[in-house]
Amino acid sequence: PKKIEAFAGQRVIAASAGTKHSLALTADGAVWSFGDGGYGKLGHGNEQRQLMPKKIEGLLQVVAVSVQAHHTVAIAADGAVFAWGKGEHGCLGHGEDPSNQLRPKKIEA
Repeated sequence: PKKIEAFAGQRVIAASAGTKHSLALTADGAVWSFGDGGYGKLGHGNEQRQLMPKKIEGLLQVVAVSVQAHHTVAIAADGAVFAWGKGEHGCLGHGEDPSNQLRPKKIEA
């Protein structure tokens, strides 16, 4: 194991790892992603890989995160659920829109 220096000064309270990407949740409710960016699963608006953790903009007061092989989900303190990445098979919960989401998108129930 090697300490991730990008988190110096941050308190990581949860992490989730997928096949090729990972997320970390910090005590301030911010979400950081790193690894393979295919399908937009890192949430940075592109499909580029991140070799170092990068904060996902627009996600605030997150309390839980979960990573799967090609998509990612986060739950905010107010109960809102966000999903992004590969939209195939309805796995993002965005209804009839099967497109890949390159940034976190709120699931509307």
